[in-house]
Amino acid sequence: MNVAFVHDWLNGMRGGEKVLEALLPLWPDADIYTLFYEPEKISPVIRRHQVFVSALQKLPGARRQYRNLLPLFPWAIKQFELSRYDLVISVSHCVAHAAIASSPDHHFCYCLSPMRYLWSQMDSYSNAKQTGVLSRLGMAALGGPLRAWDRATNWRAGRFCAISETIADRIQLAYNRPSEVIYPPVDTIFYTPGHAREGQYYLAVSSAVPYKRLDLAIEACNTLHLPLKIVGGGPGMARLQKMAGHTVEILGWVSDEQLRELYRGCKALIFTPEEDFGIAPLEAQACGKPVLAYGRGGALETVIGGQTGAFFYEQRSEILIEALKHFDAQRFTPADCRANALRFGKERFQAQFRAAIDRFLVDHAVAVR
Repeated sequence: MNVAFVHDWLNGMRGGEKVLEALLPLWPDADIYTLFYEPEKISPVIRRHQVFVSALQKLPGARRQYRNLLPLFPWAIKQFELSRYDLVISVSHCVAHAAIASSPDHHFCYCLSPMRYLWSQMDSYSNAKQTGVLSRLGMAALGGPLRAWDRATNWRAGRFCAISETIADRIQLAYNRPSEVIYPPVDTIFYTPGHAREGQYYLAVSSAVPYKRLDLAIEACNTLHLPLKIVGGGPGMARLQKMAGHTVEILGWVSDEQLRELYRGCKALIFTPEEDFGIAPLEAQACGKPVLAYGRGGALETVIGGQTGAFFYEQRSEILIEALKHFDAQRFTPADCRANALRFGKERFQAQFRAAIDRFLVDHAVAVR
């Protein structure tokens, strides 16, 4: 079978890229199409495949300022020539779902989320404090036309599959489309408990974009003088660095091995966003650590309140402060945390995804060359 994957951009190993990495062994000869590609930041599993990149990559400053090229994404995704493939699988959180296969019957979309900055996270991305006045004005001008384009082109995918019940609801609201839910994988073979006792620091693992709300964790730990280590990078990290008090350490991106040791050594993971699903809470639990999470979105599907973690229910620093005051990491056992993570293992994901693809091909009577 001639298969192609379409991924919005490949410039770091975040949750979406780890999903792609887990899917590629199912189709080892598949090609990959993406808007932007930085191979030095991508895993060897992905680099082994033929990667086709959009013309946007050649624009000056595209590597660092690619998000500012959002108005050009609809044009760029349409340029990929995919008609020769029996099956196109888009892994989409932006425009990948709008790639044009030979027909919708040949295009299966695994949706990480409809574009957050157009649908579910408009307030975060248009907040001047978070993103700046120019970004706020730009989204105000472009939001309507981009939403109309997004809604009009969702038909290019013959079927949607969602990463969580939260995303299935968003797909229904944005596109009026049903979707099966297949939870993405966590690498429970790599992420395992260590021998360290309860750690002395809290940990946050996230890219520094507005909706992640890392500022809440910093403000709370500044106030309570609690040690906090932050793993991540992104356009908002300089602002967060200025906010960080003497107990907050921003580490930037680290290797997988370093991240595993940070999970193993922490007291708990602080998870502040309303996330689509969220891999970090499951990686922490796989390492035997509990999670203190904002009680909306995907965290409600990955953290068991009172057994593998606890929730706070408003994205305000004073609410997180109170939650931290009452959080007792010792009430949660490493065995319970890991048992919950094991429900989301990679083999389960691959089997469910392959079965979903087989049903899609049969339902659409796709003739495989």
